[in-house]
Amino acid sequence: MNYLRTAILLAGLTALFMGVGYLIGGASGAVIALLVAAVMNLASYWNADKLVLAMHDAHEVDETTAPELVHLVQDLARRAGLPMPRVYLMDNPQPNAFATGRNPEHAAVAVTTGLLQMLSREEIAGVIAHELAHVRNRDTLTMTITATIAGAISMLAQFGLFFGGHRDNNSGLGVVGTLAMVILAPIAAMIVQMAISRTREYAADELGARTTGQPHALAAALAKISDAAQAIENPTAERTPATAHLFIVNPLTGHGMDNLFSTHPSTENRIAALERLAAEIGSSGYAPRPTSPAYPRRPAGPWGNPPGHSENRGPWG
Repeated sequence: MNYLRTAILLAGLTALFMGVGYLIGGASGAVIALLVAAVMNLASYWNADKLVLAMHDAHEVDETTAPELVHLVQDLARRAGLPMPRVYLMDNPQPNAFATGRNPEHAAVAVTTGLLQMLSREEIAGVIAHELAHVRNRDTLTMTITATIAGAISMLAQFGLFFGGHRDNNSGLGVVGTLAMVILAPIAAMIVQMAISRTREYAADELGARTTGQPHALAAALAKISDAAQAIENPTAERTPATAHLFIVNPLTGHGMDNLFSTHPSTENRIAALERLAAEIGSSGYAPRPTSPAYPRRPAGPWGNPPGHSENRGPWG
């Protein structure tokens, strides 16, 4: 049902995009709009992950620089039946994470230093499993496409403001119609984009919780991240709000209930769904496979506290 809903919303977003192109330039405008969308989607297909990671100043880590984190991702990727993604760390005090990449073979998982410091190992495992679920479901590509089309709709609407719409026939928009299009088309695109994002979050929560076998750990992580996101600002996300839908919890301050204008479902709704899943499958608890390393009490990766600073004790130190 979630996949059907996503397909319907994507079709609606595409139709809206074509409709704006038609209102601006008639049939030829619709064709031009389609060509522009194709070019933008092709470019985003190949380069969106690099752009997003660069926007958030994410640095790739490996077994030498962040062994605990990399081995945890490696273990969870095996459990999910996925190739090992690239692992990135963002020096950001707000606990959060996102996944990106055009397919499972070219995926990346990025987490903040705040996530490693504030959550337990089981909670971090739940967050990473959620992000790997996005990779497995190819949500990262879907959300890139929706963001691209939504951005193109806004661009076309602004273009229509200057040219006043298609006037070669009696269906010209006129001043009032053009103003309405400029205001309403981007809003409609944003609503559809956010609806797709919310749909995919529920699916990733379920698959991630099934991967670790511990829905309650993911629920606890969502509660902690949601509370912290409202108290700890994420300056990079505030500067680039178009990427907010990629994170496991909305990184922007001031978001509220699960409505048309929220990028994510409400945390309460997500926790309730995970509690129902826990009752269904039980909660055996996440434990790393025997080949996974032990987790030291002091931070051994790049998120360790500088000399002279008081340490923030979490699962990584």
